[in-house]
Amino acid sequence: MTGRMVLGITALCIAATLSSASVVDAYDFDDPALEARYRTLIAELRCPKCLNVNIAGSDAPIASDLRRAVRRMLEEGRTDQEILAHLQDRYGDFILYNPPLSPATVLLWATPAVLILVGLLVLRRLGSRRDAVELTEDERAKLDALGAEDP
Repeated sequence: MTGRMVLGITALCIAATLSSASVVDAYDFDDPALEARYRTLIAELRCPKCLNVNIAGSDAPIASDLRRAVRRMLEEGRTDQEILAHLQDRYGDFILYNPPLSPATVLLWATPAVLILVGLLVLRRLGSRRDAVELTEDERAKLDALGAEDP
């Protein structure tokens, strides 16, 4: 390959990467503390459409709407807890990356502990399976004879 071909392929790859990058709307805040709260909140909220992306990094239309709603509620003077509670009421516990412990989420919280406990019990059970097998005199003699035959 010539140097020009490599340069052309590299340029095409960079152009494809840049064109597929989405523009996430950025809002200007007069108060740096308000902007910090905004950034923290959008990082804590999961996009309802995406499987495991927060609304800060999602380019889904619902994520854009949620970022706009968070900004509006912050400018209205709502607290972080009020904003999180409002969105949780509307979208359920799924929208929170750290859902509260409730009857609906107890399985979510207990599953890792239960799996670790089951794994430890299986390892303990396998470790204690060192049952000694007693050989008869005839079996010992045959074993000794086989060992004596090896060079």
